[in-house]
Amino acid sequence: MELDFSIEGGDFTQAGQASSRVKKVLKQLGVDAKCIKSIVIALYEAEVNVVAHAYKGQIHIQIDKDKIQTLITDEGPGIPDIAMAMTEGFSTASKKVREMGFGAGMGLPNIKKNTDELKIDSVVGQSTTVSMVNYF
Repeated sequence: MELDFSIEGGDFTQAGQASSRVKKVLKQLGVDAKCIKSIVIALYEAEVNVVAHAYKGQIHIQIDKDKIQTLITDEGPGIPDIAMAMTEGFSTASKKVREMGFGAGMGLPNIKKNTDELKIDSVVGQSTTVSMVNYF
């Protein structure tokens, strides 16, 4: 099964729609609740990162019998130092984003904690691609 979603940068009213939809699908497929929770946390964090930092993005999800693969691509400023961005508490979020309760610097660390495989590629000034895999 494949699912695709579009994300608009700055539109926090849409953040979480993909993760909510995926949660419903995984429940219908009988995936373990603990596994669903991890997948939804990682996906939600990725969605919020696109909304908070990029101009726009795409999510492509492939659900197989034993795993879910998620690919998030965005058009945005990129991540200059991925290792630093993986540090808990490090954030480049704007003041406006922080005032809305986002941008605490836990997004990428939470994604890492809640995925079995994670790969991040970024080109400064152009884009970021996040690839996640969770096994059931």
